[in-house]
Amino acid sequence: MTTDNKTLSDETICAISTPQGVGGIAVARISGPRAIEIADSLWRGTPLTSFPSHKAALGHIIDPDSGEEIDTGVATLFRGPRSFTGEDTVELSVHGSLWIQAELLKALIKQGCVMARPGEFTRRAFANGRMDLAEAEAVADVIAASTRAAHRLAASQMRGDFSRRLAGLRDKLLDISALLELELDFSEEEVEFASRSRLIELATEIKSEVTRLADSFATGNAIRNGVPVAIVGDTNAGKSTLLNRLLSHDRAIVSDIRGTTRDTIEDTMEIGGTLFRFIDTAGIRETDDPVENLGIERSIRALADSRIALWVVDATDNESAIRPAENIINALAPDTRLIVVVNKIDIASGHRPQLNDLLADLLPQDSIITEISAATGKGLPELQAAIVEASGTGAVASDGVTVTNARHYEALTHAADSIGRVIDGLRSNLSGDFIAQDLRETIHHLGEITGTVTTPDILATIFSRFCIGK
Repeated sequence: MTTDNKTLSDETICAISTPQGVGGIAVARISGPRAIEIADSLWRGTPLTSFPSHKAALGHIIDPDSGEEIDTGVATLFRGPRSFTGEDTVELSVHGSLWIQAELLKALIKQGCVMARPGEFTRRAFANGRMDLAEAEAVADVIAASTRAAHRLAASQMRGDFSRRLAGLRDKLLDISALLELELDFSEEEVEFASRSRLIELATEIKSEVTRLADSFATGNAIRNGVPVAIVGDTNAGKSTLLNRLLSHDRAIVSDIRGTTRDTIEDTMEIGGTLFRFIDTAGIRETDDPVENLGIERSIRALADSRIALWVVDATDNESAIRPAENIINALAPDTRLIVVVNKIDIASGHRPQLNDLLADLLPQDSIITEISAATGKGLPELQAAIVEASGTGAVASDGVTVTNARHYEALTHAADSIGRVIDGLRSNLSGDFIAQDLRETIHHLGEITGTVTTPDILATIFSRFCIGK
């Protein structure tokens, strides 16, 4: 534990842990060496100093100076180390009046509490060994989760699934390190504790797992912040109508005049438990209008940055449907899934067979074709199912761990680089001294994720992003 953490634990902190504003109840959390004593000084009821842990009691909260009652409330006591922070903790539940909240905090501070800084309760839980750093960061993600998929990933990390995976990798790295040390110690004895080929095999398994975790960040980040979906196509193909239909409200202006959409329009919605960010773009076509060309440039950028591209084609006009094909396909990123949305099927049934043949010759192999009438909503459930399938978020539920944090991703990429050097060194019969250095670097980078290797500056940055009271 750092000196900074020791200083923190010497103080007894307090904060309102429920959201700001008026509500049915508000909860004041007090944690630290004097938590029970300070709470008891405001309490009229069963003395909290003799109260058992993990029990609640009804009583009265009074102003210790005037003796006037602030409110009737419930005190819940958690004796350390069996508490969230690992310290003695008291939670006072009172009515949600802003005046009551202010008076309660004022009374606690008078009795010796200090106001908690953002994330300080969770930081103390980390400092006292109640959770590692990855689990602590997941607390904020659970609070911020706005969809089932985001909550599932955050809850998995908070339970320690990610940390256990990293611990397993660390154990394997220590095994390799120990075998190399023995090799060095007995280098003159002609004793082989493990062949280089076996060490290469172990190191390759580790690299494979580290790389898989790093690669999962693209999916995890999309789930956490919303999967970006670009809606592209020729002018008047029905892109804005489709956006409005997906969102179930009129977000974009719809007009028969070509080139109405000049800029990207963005909105979000949840489908199948996953948040999607839909970006309606300007129609892609040849034009001399400089303003429209700026919009088309933004369309191409949105397409390149998207995880899913909805290429809307007009089923009543085969020529205009495939006109932007080259620009769209060339702008796709390698991991972007393309869904071709054949629109206006309610008025174009005779054109569709020929159009499907034209599209089949153009599309990447993993493309999805779906038919819809954006005007009537026909085919919308099938399109939504295709969007969820293309997002790849369904596989996350059956998989173990998906990385959602950019800090973790950076550490994993560094770990993959250093374990790669270990493999190269083993293959080149490099001295164990040099290989051991790269092994230590790999262990260091994995330790940065869980907090076994950290600095006060890193901790301050991480916990400053938390809300006060958590």
